[in-house]
Amino acid sequence: MAGFTDRYVASLRAQSKRYTRWEGGGFGIRVTPRGIKSWVLAYHFQGRSRFLTLGSYPQMGVADAHIAVAAARKLLAQDVDPGAVKVAARKTDRDAVTVAELVEEYLAKWARPRKRSAGEDERQLRKDVIPRWGRRKAKDITRRDVIELLDTVVARGSPISANRTFAAIRKMFSWAVSRDLVPASPCTAVSAPGKEHRRDRVLSADEIGVFWNALDDPLLPILPPIRLALKLQLCTAQRKGEIVGAEWGELDLHDGIWNIPAEKSKNGLPHRVALAPLALALLNEVARNASGSRWLFPSPRRQGEPITPRAVSHAMRNNRERLGIGDATPHDLRRTAASQMTALGVSRLVVGKILNHSEREVTAVYDRHSYDAEKREALAKWGARLEEIIGTCPERSTRVVPLRAGA
Repeated sequence: MAGFTDRYVASLRAQSKRYTRWEGGGFGIRVTPRGIKSWVLAYHFQGRSRFLTLGSYPQMGVADAHIAVAAARKLLAQDVDPGAVKVAARKTDRDAVTVAELVEEYLAKWARPRKRSAGEDERQLRKDVIPRWGRRKAKDITRRDVIELLDTVVARGSPISANRTFAAIRKMFSWAVSRDLVPASPCTAVSAPGKEHRRDRVLSADEIGVFWNALDDPLLPILPPIRLALKLQLCTAQRKGEIVGAEWGELDLHDGIWNIPAEKSKNGLPHRVALAPLALALLNEVARNASGSRWLFPSPRRQGEPITPRAVSHAMRNNRERLGIGDATPHDLRRTAASQMTALGVSRLVVGKILNHSEREVTAVYDRHSYDAEKREALAKWGARLEEIIGTCPERSTRVVPLRAGA
């Protein structure tokens, strides 16, 4: 007969028994008693008769069926069994990871061992990604899927959260590509949906005094570890994640040095922080509240874990009015300390060293000076200025005896 047409195939009706109409060359359309129509190819491979179902009609139209037949015949010309190829493809599809499986693998093998923000990645992926895509194959997620998910987050009034969710999705799929779990990332050419506003909030001296005194208010509904973590961040200018994740074993209290290991620093480099007298005085109070934990700031809810950076941010956000500093965030405390140091005449180079910022200049590759002395002097200046602001004169003892586990 002549070549198949849509009109002809659509006209085929179910009969009491299954039957097949052939176009030629082993290509045909099979119709079951229930009216289900399937494209088929009968062929020989290595001396044996074989039969391959190409797809269903009308999901696979006439034109697509001819393309599938041509592809199968090309494989036969290369001495490859198209039926075996299809079976292998089905197995690959069946074994392909779902998005839920990919999330777990990404968190276990990449995020948790390498990212300080792994907890935030996990929260975003479990909140918005798994409920929407969890059962789907990761390889089937499209760019349109990503855009629609991000639009949903933006629509509920969370554009910045959408940006963070997008960053987690993009990193996860980039990692999946590197592990050959998916052929390509659906995040390619997708832009972050929310407009980021660069913050430049710096607390004034008056605000610093109000904030510090508010943290001493016994009626303030913030847990003691979080109060002390906020004070220590303002005093040392370090990141909140490094503050709350600090361990007693990282502190050389005799020399007044806090050694932040590379795996805990944002830029992946070890960092030494000089502890001014005010910081050491704070650590005495921290030790009294640590209850023998290895962590400076143990979580009251998660046994054997420190408080989370998110808990610190929530505490500030939920107590803005009582703290008297408006919409300030923990990161603004770090910026405030840096700004105060430059106002005291500390060079931006030294402040950058205290903040442990990465340097991109070629000179940085050759400059191996530790700047420990300069950092110690700068933080001592800032500590003295902070004491003036808050109106306290702590005992200038450099001896801190933390309460150790099992002590």
